[in-house]
Amino acid sequence: MQNLYNLANRSAEDVLTYAEAENIAFIPWFPIATGELARPGGPLDGPSRLHDASPAQLALAWLLRRSPVMLPIPGTYSAAHLEENVNAALVRLDDKEFEALTAAA
Repeated sequence: MQNLYNLANRSAEDVLTYAEAENIAFIPWFPIATGELARPGGPLDGPSRLHDASPAQLALAWLLRRSPVMLPIPGTYSAAHLEENVNAALVRLDDKEFEALTAAA
C-alpha cells in the first residue's frame, strides 16, 4: 500500500492502521518531508543535534519506529544521500523523543 505519509502529514493514518491490522507493507511517499518542523529551533532541531543526524534522518527514524509495516523509500540523487538515508535506520528514538515528535506535527 502506498500513500502520502510523513512526520508532517499523517492524513493516511487510517490506511496505515488498516495495513498494520492486515500485515500489509505500507510505503509512504514523500517520507522525509519535514517542512517547518526542521526550522532552527523547531521540533527536529534539538534531536537532530543530539543524535548527530539530519532532520531527514530523524523523519525516517520516526517512520521506522512508527510501525513495523512501514517501508519508507526515500528518493536519492547521490551515493552520499543514499548512505545518509540508510543510516537513518541507526537512529534510535527513545519513547520521549518519539512522542514529542509525534505531538509536534
